[in-house]
Amino acid sequence: MNIAVGAKTDVGLKRPHNEDDLCVDPEVGLFAVCDGLGGRNAGEIASRLAVEVIQKHIREAQRNANVPMVGAYDRQFSPLTNRLASAIRLANQAIRDAAKSQPDQEGMGTTVVSAMLNGQMLSVAHVGDSRMYLIRGDTIEPLTTDHSLVAEQVRRGMLTEEEAERSPQKNIITRALGMDDAVDVDLDEVPLMQGDQLLLCSDGLTRDVKPAEILVTVRQGKNPQAAAERLVELANAAGGLDNTTVILVTIQHGASETPMQRVWNWLVS
Repeated sequence: MNIAVGAKTDVGLKRPHNEDDLCVDPEVGLFAVCDGLGGRNAGEIASRLAVEVIQKHIREAQRNANVPMVGAYDRQFSPLTNRLASAIRLANQAIRDAAKSQPDQEGMGTTVVSAMLNGQMLSVAHVGDSRMYLIRGDTIEPLTTDHSLVAEQVRRGMLTEEEAERSPQKNIITRALGMDDAVDVDLDEVPLMQGDQLLLCSDGLTRDVKPAEILVTVRQGKNPQAAAERLVELANAAGGLDNTTVILVTIQHGASETPMQRVWNWLVS
């Protein structure tokens, strides 16, 4: 499997600093977006810590399969998906420990949406309201469900989708790394096809750029990097109220270029 990747993170137009972070590690097939939460610069610390711990755990496990798993093993899913969940639980522990040892970091946390590629199978793990979409042909489908107050109200029939978008409570999340000593990680596995595209993003994109516009932008992009940069431009054009981070992965089975030639066609600035 060959892939091409585009990535972009941007502070936006209203925030003093960027509390988003991301991981693009094609060597191990790992991609993640984290959106930090907390006062002062604590959210920035939480998201960076999450990325570092997740990436380190995945790399160590690829070198040594006997690295202990963190948390219960879910036999519904493959070892790789369970390993991704383990990495996220370990990141939760690291954030909790850091917050307890540093009073100015108390209450910090982060969302995480992550993907691992294993042949034609995609492992998905997420906590919070950062999202992943599968773009296939002329369709865009969410692979994650927001852990937020309004999303829960929509699922219970208490709000419509339109009412949720207008709700003053739409930014209240119900699950994040660092929130509790234990974290519930949502998992999934999705078979991939040639030409599929995966979009991982923070809510700086999805709060004002609708899925239909995302689909058109990705399909019109000359390459994943150009499309990623254009998506960030759209978020800023809509007000840039939050930090915005996107990773766009295109699956290219049998492409003529080598995987390393293609995946390094990305830039984060």
